[in-house]
Amino acid sequence: MQEAIDTLHFFSVKTEVKVVSAHRTPKAMVEYAESAQERGIKVIIAGAGGAAHLPGMVASLTTLPVIGVPIKSSNSIDGWDSVLSILQMPSGVPVATVALNGARNAGILAAQIIGVYNHDVQKAMHTFKESLKEKVAVMNSELNQ
Repeated sequence: MQEAIDTLHFFSVKTEVKVVSAHRTPKAMVEYAESAQERGIKVIIAGAGGAAHLPGMVASLTTLPVIGVPIKSSNSIDGWDSVLSILQMPSGVPVATVALNGARNAGILAAQIIGVYNHDVQKAMHTFKESLKEKVAVMNSELNQ
């Protein structure tokens, strides 16, 4: 999940980091999700392994966008249980799901969502996307040498 934090910091997006568990600290999870909007949170990124209930449970408690990061944990079935638990949400409770251990993409997606209304983040995202094009151009140039 550190990659999501680092990515958001790269785009100058303030972060709030907290560890909660749908199974081990359900009351703290409910309190966190229900109060997030009041605290100025705009997007929630929730990582979870194994049964991976956290992103979906958080999404059920807030109207904020929730991005789920499936984590390959020590008790997971090669990560697939986490992917499917986050991906297969019921109608009405969407969770945007990124790749297994895809915290960086979660940070990028959160920044893109924030960029819809924050011009500075949108500008930084545009610069970032242009840098991706430049990297590909360099790779192609190196192939032709």
